[in-house]
Amino acid sequence: MSGFNAVLARNTEYAPKPEGPYSQTVAFSHYNNLSAQLPIDPKNGKLLAGNVKAQAAQCFKNLEGVLQGIDQAMTDVVKINIFLTNIMDMDAVDAVYRSFFGSYVPTRTTVAVAALPMGALVQVEALLTYGLGTIPNAPQAGDLVKLTNNTSNAPVSMLSTQTVAFSHYNNLSGQLPIDPKTGAIVSGGAREQAVQCLKNIKAILTSIDVPFDDIVKVTIYLKHLSDMDAVNQAYTTFFPDSSIARAVAYMPARTVVSVGDLPLHALVQIEAVVSHGDGTPPQIVEDRHGIVIKARNTDKAPKSALSTQTVAFSHYNHISAQLPIDAKTGNLVAGGIKEQTAKCMDNIQAIVESINHAMSDAVKVNVFLKNMADIEAVNEVYATYFPGAAPARRVLGVSALPMDALIQIDAVFSNAQGTAP
Repeated sequence: MSGFNAVLARNTEYAPKPEGPYSQTVAFSHYNNLSAQLPIDPKNGKLLAGNVKAQAAQCFKNLEGVLQGIDQAMTDVVKINIFLTNIMDMDAVDAVYRSFFGSYVPTRTTVAVAALPMGALVQVEALLTYGLGTIPNAPQAGDLVKLTNNTSNAPVSMLSTQTVAFSHYNNLSGQLPIDPKTGAIVSGGAREQAVQCLKNIKAILTSIDVPFDDIVKVTIYLKHLSDMDAVNQAYTTFFPDSSIARAVAYMPARTVVSVGDLPLHALVQIEAVVSHGDGTPPQIVEDRHGIVIKARNTDKAPKSALSTQTVAFSHYNHISAQLPIDAKTGNLVAGGIKEQTAKCMDNIQAIVESINHAMSDAVKVNVFLKNMADIEAVNEVYATYFPGAAPARRVLGVSALPMDALIQIDAVFSNAQGTAP
């Protein structure tokens, strides 16, 4: 195993010390996954007093601090996620955002959530390129380049790029239900809006000659969880997309998040992570082909007809959001937040072990909580699953979860062996 990529978890003195079981940044292969940054003053560990503009600036300063500590720069950012507690603060945060990026802007998703840790007004997370890779004592091609693309067939924004590819992945900006011809939200309800979001994603992928079924992970942000059935009706008209995918009933990994609000007060926003088999220059041709998507399900974790439990491509595994459901009964487990947290983690562990991986292979975990006050109880249970170096992490407060659960967790895992046939 010594010749494979290694999980590299790091913390730096230039950003707030982790106040929980997580690392500031976890690199694997050609990506760095950063924990979401809160507006915490690293000198005293306290939440910065002030308005959302001041807090946003602190989040980005903390992000820059992490990058300084690992010798990377803001130009290495591929994807930014901004989480607000009030969508009306978006303009103020955008003003700060512009000051941290120049001519290059990464892909981006912005949503308003029910709550953030420590009562913060804003939280920012980032995904970075890592050209050197993480094979021990064997640096890889450090001159891989980012491929950015925009098409007029999907909504264009001065604050984000529609898709940024690096190595073997494309990360897309969250797509709103905007008609690119008019620049306005399409008429209709959640179903019609979901269709437009997916049309925009398809237009972006078509512009870079990538099939729709190369999507490995989808995240759906819903203003009203009650709209899930309507969105699913639209979703199943897009997946599977090709005859090959239909033959194996391929569905990407998926997470559904109930949010407080969305830009332009949309009802739905959808983002996607896409495989990129050709890689990015200057990878040589024989290294760029023959990578396959591996979609797996196990009976030891809950199954869904709308998602695959884990989808691996190249050096990453993407795990669908897990609810605290007993796979044998299909029901929520009895008990409170600790029992529900343990079941979510047990489900993730069962999925990971079914593909011959371990919890120590985790690089990023996303926790969705109905009650932010439960975070300490969650941490107590969560930490037992990561006795060594903890993965990067993001915690969001949501207004509702399927089946009225208290918690939902999804994750990204390393895949050291890759997915060559």
